[in-house]
Amino acid sequence: MKIAVAGKGGVGKTLIAGTLARIYARKGYHVLAVDADPAMNLAYALGIPPEVSSNIVPVAENSSLIEERTGAKPGSAFGIFFSLTPTVDDIADKYGVVGPDGVKLLVMGTIRSGGSGCTCPANSLLSALIRHITLRRGDIVIMDMEAGLEHLGRATARGFDALLCIVEPNAPSVETGIRIRRLAGEIEIREVLFIGNKISAGEEDYIRRALGEAGLELFHTVPFDQNIIRAGIMRIAPIDYSPRSPAILAIEELGEKLMGRLMANLTPTYKR
Repeated sequence: MKIAVAGKGGVGKTLIAGTLARIYARKGYHVLAVDADPAMNLAYALGIPPEVSSNIVPVAENSSLIEERTGAKPGSAFGIFFSLTPTVDDIADKYGVVGPDGVKLLVMGTIRSGGSGCTCPANSLLSALIRHITLRRGDIVIMDMEAGLEHLGRATARGFDALLCIVEPNAPSVETGIRIRRLAGEIEIREVLFIGNKISAGEEDYIRRALGEAGLELFHTVPFDQNIIRAGIMRIAPIDYSPRSPAILAIEELGEKLMGRLMANLTPTYKR
């Protein structure tokens, strides 16, 4: 199963992506967590210590890897021939960092020059890598997306089984979520599910009404939880800081609901 997590900046998508990855790994699944957010905070949510995460070189900044796989140096964007279909099948295993519970983290990084659609070696490598990730068998892939809408215009999550759209109980967050839903439908994402995060008493009804006016439904909610704030202050993964806190328990429930939803919708790949 391939799951992307998106939303407006600050809604808590990295918390949910990292915690879901840990929960599924504890159930015995092989989990690949992909950090496609330029903020690159997924390592913290997974519980990878700073002394390890600070040494991770994002794929987009790994000059030797880019040159090896595309045949061109980063920065040599135009007028030079390079491979548009580089070999990427070993990158997640070779460059991924194994964290708590066996979750493997792959940090993608971002393109800093040439625009979002640039024809450059680094962009070619990242695009091929994402296409390969959607075809991996036997893994649960959870991708923490860039905040906002731009990444969907680049079709970063094309072919994923589900996109979790995280929203807070305020108009800008819900409106961004609705726009994300519309764009996601254009890039072949099978399920777009709305998750309310940081929900206090009475706020769930607001999100349900706002989504309902657009013909959409709220799939699940995660309550506001002071333990998440304390975990951030101490720089401890929330699932390690307070594993039975209300937010973590709600994300565990989300994991079960999501698994049931996606398994029910999967169609057999092979027939006898």
